[in-house]
Amino acid sequence: MDHFDQPEFYINRELSWLSFNERVMEEAMDSSNPLLERLKFLAIASSNLDEFFMVRVAGLLDLLKSGINKPDSKAAMTPMEQLSAIAERVHKIVERMYDILDDHVLVELRDEHIHFLKPSELSEAQREFLEDYYYNYIFPVLTPLAVDASHPFPHLANKSLNLGVLLSAEPGNTNPKNYLFAVVQVPSMLPRFIEIPSEDPADKNFILIEDVICLHMHFLFSGLQIVESSGFRITRDADMTFDEETTEDLMQEIQKELKKRRMGVAVRLEVAATISQTLREMLVDWLDLTDHDVYEIDGPIDSTFFMKFSSALPGFDHLRFEELDPKPPHDLIGENGIFEAIAHKDVLVFHPYESFDPVLHFIAQAADDPNVLAIKQTLYRVGGKSPIVSALVRAAENGKQVTVLLEIKARFDEENNIVWAKKLEKAGCHVIYGLKGLKTHSKITLVVRQEGNQLRRYVHLSTGNYNETTARIYTDLGMFSAREELGYDATEFFNHLTGYATKPDWEEIVTAPSGLKAKLIEMIDREIEASTLDKPGLIIAKMNSLTDNMLIKALYRASCAGVRVELIVRGICCLRPGIPDVSENIRVSSIVGRFLEHSRMFYFQNGGDDEVYLSSADWMTRNMDHRVEILFPVKQVDLKERLVHILNIQLKDNVKRHELLANGNYQKVRPGHGVWLDSQMYLLQSVEKTVQAKEMQNFVNRLVPKSSIT
Repeated sequence: MDHFDQPEFYINRELSWLSFNERVMEEAMDSSNPLLERLKFLAIASSNLDEFFMVRVAGLLDLLKSGINKPDSKAAMTPMEQLSAIAERVHKIVERMYDILDDHVLVELRDEHIHFLKPSELSEAQREFLEDYYYNYIFPVLTPLAVDASHPFPHLANKSLNLGVLLSAEPGNTNPKNYLFAVVQVPSMLPRFIEIPSEDPADKNFILIEDVICLHMHFLFSGLQIVESSGFRITRDADMTFDEETTEDLMQEIQKELKKRRMGVAVRLEVAATISQTLREMLVDWLDLTDHDVYEIDGPIDSTFFMKFSSALPGFDHLRFEELDPKPPHDLIGENGIFEAIAHKDVLVFHPYESFDPVLHFIAQAADDPNVLAIKQTLYRVGGKSPIVSALVRAAENGKQVTVLLEIKARFDEENNIVWAKKLEKAGCHVIYGLKGLKTHSKITLVVRQEGNQLRRYVHLSTGNYNETTARIYTDLGMFSAREELGYDATEFFNHLTGYATKPDWEEIVTAPSGLKAKLIEMIDREIEASTLDKPGLIIAKMNSLTDNMLIKALYRASCAGVRVELIVRGICCLRPGIPDVSENIRVSSIVGRFLEHSRMFYFQNGGDDEVYLSSADWMTRNMDHRVEILFPVKQVDLKERLVHILNIQLKDNVKRHELLANGNYQKVRPGHGVWLDSQMYLLQSVEKTVQAKEMQNFVNRLVPKSSIT
């Protein structure tokens, strides 16, 4: 057995992800975050847990149902052991989440005159208002569903909020065996929170729709006594399982799977903390779950609605982050046009600090430019109203050759991407729905332009999606280039994906699934060879997740050889740092702040001839072996220096950075008596200062010709 195969050298993937979600949740306790933003962090943590159960927990349950209970390859935990550890951990997380909500955030909201009232807190005037509201807006939409011998338990949709109702036909009956049972689904199309009048004009009072329904439940079941009405919510398996090798029509198969997703097997039951044992046991029995799968919620079930509440509440701007005003990329200030700028230099764009508009303009201008002959682009997560798709449609209508590889297997974006695929096809674009057996996760655009007697290729490569919405909240890096080497690679990349061409010999890029992992290991090994006692090697790698066994072992080898390894891993990290004679030269940091750290960048000291790369890929086995990914070098000296500066600033963060300890726990870095450095705020201010300085310099240059400056 390999020296590095010891299970104690690794952290279980699922437990590592839960640690990440705990870091997100704890941002709700950070008083440096505005109050409504803290509420959003709780909503994000809740939404993250939903997806975790729908995909990761559901996957482990599928393994058990298939009779597979083998230990995983790293931490050597069986599916049963993982499920047990997850349940124990998540129960504590949920308890902590609602402690933060009830004892801190909602208390502080009341101090700001924002109140979520319970039925017992309502005044007579408020009760009258709600009765009228109920009759006019809620009652007509409700459908009570009886459950008995002739009415089976309804198959309730994934993540829908429901009310379980126990009824008695005889007043005063206390025998559960004689209770009737019904379900009332809380209509998802109605607002979850309802504003109600207040005697004090300074107060904003709200009540949850499920409380209003419970308050008036007797109108739905006239003639019966309401014994109990309690909220519950079911989370179902939402992963897609089909054999791509035997599928003739991928889009049709995915559409079929999407219909099944809402009705998958139940994997989690959330219930109100006040639920009776009788009703709880009924639900567990009907859903074929165990007590471990039941999570008692001491507060509003499904707190994801707080995301919408925090954004929709008018006023209260002092309780939100200051509105972000992304600056123009400083590499483009003073340039006459996007193509002219890229023609003579590579251009780096750093979102959300710098505007996403140049990316949109690049594609929009290509769509309208009569000299542009072809546009080729990959799309993964596009967004609801995509100006990029609109530009591609316009380009096709303008007679340009438009090729789009649109990944319709992008999880939870499948339905949206299918809509866009049909729209693009209708306009005359050539659309490829991804590749069989692989997800295309690369982010690349190629524009072919006629310039005089020659064709020139313009390329955009990125670490993040072509999505103008997430570009305002995810940190990502993109690079424009007209260098011939990248233009050649981009052309060959699309030919390889759309045709039968064998894998090309790339000039600069490296791709997964063939070559990327081997290239990264080769560069790690090269760092080992170049490392000396006088000048130890250095690797800085920033990514979302690190799970791949072979890459972790390569980093362990580097650590043992004296190479200093700095990892900035936002989410899952299976590597365990700080183990003597294994990983003592490795430090793992995680930054959780206002923006979601999404960029992937890698620095190798390389004996003094340093190299910097950007990529669409995390260091996960799925990215290396089961996705089409791109790694590309940044060669222009000023851009390399800028990226290294960004990495160094993040490694100095002592406000939003956590360090992973050898025991698997994360510890938040504290500034002590030094200068406080929040890397995201520093980079935001740094971009603003740089842009202001460059705009001023351009203004001076326009006033005073260069020839007159001595």
